Amino acid sequence: MIEFNLDRGSGVSTYLQLVHQVKQALRLGTLRPGDQLPTAREVVESLAINPNTVLKAYRELEREGLVEGRPGMGTFVRQGIAGATLAEHTRLRRGLEAWVREARAAGLDQEDLRALFAVVLSDAAKEGVA
Repeated sequence: MIEFNLDRGSGVSTYLQLVHQVKQALRLGTLRPGDQLPTAREVVESLAINPNTVLKAYRELEREGLVEGRPGMGTFVRQGIAGATLAEHTRLRRGLEAWVREARAAGLDQEDLRALFAVVLSDAAKEGVA
């Protein structure tokens, strides 16, 4: 089961952070069709947030067809997000970690890394790669 975390200083609304975390778990294969999401009560207790925030996130995921609410049972993953396999994610992550270590050794800080990565993503999108 997914365990939600919040970054209260990110500027991203709480419900969107929950939505993004479910989508990320689906992309990485840590959540699969049939898996149950934590109940709203469980999320409220662990994160100290308003129940309506959790329900809003779950409604958004349901609207997108990713989860479905089952009365009296909970909220369940309906479908995954197509993409790379877990093995491909692992391989790519290792390559990215090596790149980060190399960039750090070259003197780049976290902001430099973000800026460089953003430029590469933007260029790839313009070329139709991303």
